[in-house]
Parts: sequence; structure tokens; C-alpha cells
Amino acid sequence: MSNRTKKILGVVLKAAILLLVAWVLYRKLNNHQNLREFGRLMRDLGTHTVATTLSVVVVLMFANWFLEAVKWRYLCRYIERISLWTSVQSVFCGLTWAVFTPNRIGEYGGRVMFLQPRKRIFGVVAMGIGALAQLVLTSVAGSLSIAWFVNRFFDVSVASGIAIWLLAMLYAGFFLVLYFNVKLINSWIKRVGFLRKFHRFFEILTRYSRRELTVVFLNSLARFVIFTSQYCILMLVIIPSIEFLPMLLMIFILFFVQSALPTLDLFDFGVRSITASYLYAHITDQDIAVMAIASCIWFINLILPAILGSVFVLKINFFGDTAN
Repeated sequence: MSNRTKKILGVVLKAAILLLVAWVLYRKLNNHQNLREFGRLMRDLGTHTVATTLSVVVVLMFANWFLEAVKWRYLCRYIERISLWTSVQSVFCGLTWAVFTPNRIGEYGGRVMFLQPRKRIFGVVAMGIGALAQLVLTSVAGSLSIAWFVNRFFDVSVASGIAIWLLAMLYAGFFLVLYFNVKLINSWIKRVGFLRKFHRFFEILTRYSRRELTVVFLNSLARFVIFTSQYCILMLVIIPSIEFLPMLLMIFILFFVQSALPTLDLFDFGVRSITASYLYAHITDQDIAVMAIASCIWFINLILPAILGSVFVLKINFFGDTAN
């Protein structure tokens, strides 16, 4: 393929991605009842409260994705040295790709496009380590919170309750052990016939020490605290009478359900809203407010960054070195 053809194809691909993002965002945001309801709820609180609350939540969103950029740059150290700014661009670009792909799989493709072409598959594997760290936290907090939820709100026997707690702890323990022994995944892949030919890409898993995995884990923990705080802030402002501990544990369950169900970011507000509505019905009658809060977080944490990331789609070079 000639350079001229590559350039033309690259422009066409970028235009197609941006048009697709614009179309699907328009379709989903044009008639979003929960977001309109959130606006009404916030207006009832007064201008100062609204401005302060939303400013804090948006700042936390930027802090969240900045930490992800720091983590991504750290994970790339054995693949390709990239600047922090390049890492920020790739993270936001990945979020743009994520909005129209199942389970945000496009985030991998959008992000690794900022690496050299021959290193992009290695980048996908390295990104998987960061995603696994986040999944471990979601699984640990979520499984233990589910055990609490079942024991508190369902009529289970003492023996069944204890069994549920043990199952939750085993589940959480499995993910912790897997993460800090992630190099074992490479060994497993070597033993699976049709995957064996890809094992060279997974060799990078053996290069991360437990100290480095701990750094990534702590970064992920900081991110987990941040987006948990976003929910807490909005709920405490809009539903001040809500019990704090049950509210917090149900946020963990909400994260767990979101991570477990296959969905698109564009339809994720439906999963969030329905799950949040069911969970919080046990502790508050503010059903509409809960659904509106879940949709607001969806918009601020995923859709707003995806819109911002569309600018960085223009910087991708699909067939050669990225323009940093």
C-alpha cells in the first residue's frame, strides 16, 4: 500500500469514527429522561450547591483518568517509552472508541494506536494487567458487599449466611491471588493448543515484578476511591437522609454488576439505572433520584471524556508512528 493510499485511508477511518461517535451520542443523549431529571433535582438545590457539587465531581473525573494515564505509562515501560501527555491522549482516545463497542473493548484499540504498530499487541496485554487490577478491586469489594446484602435483606438461615460469606471470600481471594501471580497466565496459554502461537505476546506478563504489580494495584485503588467518592457526594447532596454504610456497600455492588454484564457504554446507563434502582429501593424511596444520579455519573465519567477524546482521534496514525 502506497503512502498516499495509507494517508487517505487514515483520514477516512478517522472521519468515520468521529461521525459514528457523534451519531450515537446524539441518539442517546437527545432523549435521556434520567439526565433531565437529574438537572431538575440539582436546580432544586440552589445555584451555589449545584456549581460546587458538579465542579467537584468533574474534577474527580479528570483526576480519575489522569491516574489511569499515569498507570498506562507505567505499564508501557517494557514496551515503549511514552510521555505522560501521549499517555493522556491515548487514554481519552480509547474512551472515544469504547462508547460504541461491547464491554468497552474498543478502549484497547483506541489506546494502543498511540504505540508503534509492531508493539500494539503487547500493549493490549499490558493494558490487560491494569484492567485486571481494577477488576480485582471491583470483585473483592463487590462480592463481600453482596454477601452483606443477601444476609441483611433476605431471609437466609445462619448456615446459608455463613456459606455465602465463605463463598464471597473465596471468590475475592481467587482474584487477589491471580493478580499477584499474573505471570501464570502465560504458562496457561502455552498449554492451550490454539493459543500457543500467541504466547510470545504474553511473555511480557513475566516481566512485571510483584513490587510493580503493587504500584499498579495502589493506583487502581486510588481510582476506585475516586469514582466511589463521586457517587457518595451526589447521593449525600441529593438524598441527605440516606444511610452512609449501606449506600457505600451498594455502590460496590453496582460496580460489580456493571463489570459482570456485557454492555455498551452507550447503553450502560440502563444497566446502572436499573441496578441502582433495585438496590437502593431497600434503603430509600427516592427511586427517581437514584436513577438520575447513576445516569449523571455515567455521563460525566464516560460520555464527557469520550467527547473530549474525539479530538485525539485526529492524531492517530493507523499505519505508522504516532504524532505525539
